[in-house]
Amino acid sequence: MTSKPEEKLIVVGALKGAHGVRGEVRVKSFTAEPEDLFTYGPLTDANGRVLLTPLSARPGNDHFIVATREQKQKEEWDALKGALLHVARAQLPEAEEDEFYIEDLVGLDVVTEGASVAGRVKSVQNFGADDLLEVQLVTGGHSVFVPFTLADVPEIDFETGRVHIPDLASWSEPAADE
Repeated sequence: MTSKPEEKLIVVGALKGAHGVRGEVRVKSFTAEPEDLFTYGPLTDANGRVLLTPLSARPGNDHFIVATREQKQKEEWDALKGALLHVARAQLPEAEEDEFYIEDLVGLDVVTEGASVAGRVKSVQNFGADDLLEVQLVTGGHSVFVPFTLADVPEIDFETGRVHIPDLASWSEPAADE
């Protein structure tokens, strides 16, 4: 993966396998407006290699049926089933005021009440309930999960590259029953 933020690859969809025998493929969109997926140009794998270039797309049940520039057989598309589709962060539209892309949080420093850095956002996870920030602590070792709520993460400052989590210590302490 690349290191510059504008070159970071963002997951926008996934392949669901072949559709029929004419070379079309089923694609699941993860974008807010599902059809926007096809406005970004070539869709790549995590290493930036083009997996498909959409020529046309029509809606299916929970996916799109896509004709692509890449000529692959049914078996080839089926072998790629589950592959995630990426675009460069720079290709996505700018976020609205007071909005941001979740992926932009990754790599931000985490500060508590003081100005010293206590950790860094490693990832944003969702295990089914709500989003969680995975914070790698500067003390090393394990990382901790903090609910991504306004109460637990009251401030995000992209200009300084910091996330304020005032009560980080309570999320990194072992539970009383452990």
